[in-house]
Amino acid sequence: MEANITQDAMGTHIDWKHEGITPHMIDWFWSNMEKSFLLWHPAQHEPLVWAVPVQHGNPIGSVHIAPQTWNDGTRQNLYIRFEKLEDVPAEVRDYICYEHVVIVGGLGLGEEALAAGNPMGYRIHQWEKTDYGVVGKSSAIGGRKKETPAEGMIWSAHCIEEIGNWGNFLAPIHQLFKVVTNTQYNPFADLSVEGKGRNAKYKFIK
Repeated sequence: MEANITQDAMGTHIDWKHEGITPHMIDWFWSNMEKSFLLWHPAQHEPLVWAVPVQHGNPIGSVHIAPQTWNDGTRQNLYIRFEKLEDVPAEVRDYICYEHVVIVGGLGLGEEALAAGNPMGYRIHQWEKTDYGVVGKSSAIGGRKKETPAEGMIWSAHCIEEIGNWGNFLAPIHQLFKVVTNTQYNPFADLSVEGKGRNAKYKFIK
């Protein structure tokens, strides 16, 4: 995987490229994170569980609990919600530039975070097909909690390792789970959008 980090007044951004991965595989990953969360970052992740499970065809509103320890040694028991695009601030949505998008909001630490309104911050992951695989961009943008450039660099180190590990496991695990046709246990949602920036809307999620 190739990756390049940039920062601006809004946050920290990683442009990345992968060979041998399809947009469909990444779409599948976001509804099935519990199947491979340890593989996504073996050194820093603990098992993931869903506080609000994904629904087949629509992960919006689902909340996963993602315990992890970052490079600075801080352990975080993060509650993370899949956001409805229309509910995300327009200046955050302005970064949408690829054909498939997920925006998640970090609600907080611990079960009380489920009652939180606006997220502490947002993570945008987006990608689209290329001749060799996929090209994508991941962004960390503060919400009710602003993020410093130094915090952004700690996040980017963690994120680059996560996205990089897709190249190690995503294609084979996606292939293995094709035999599970019960969508209760193997859900899928097409995360493609039409339009860009604040005008982007999901094609198949209502």
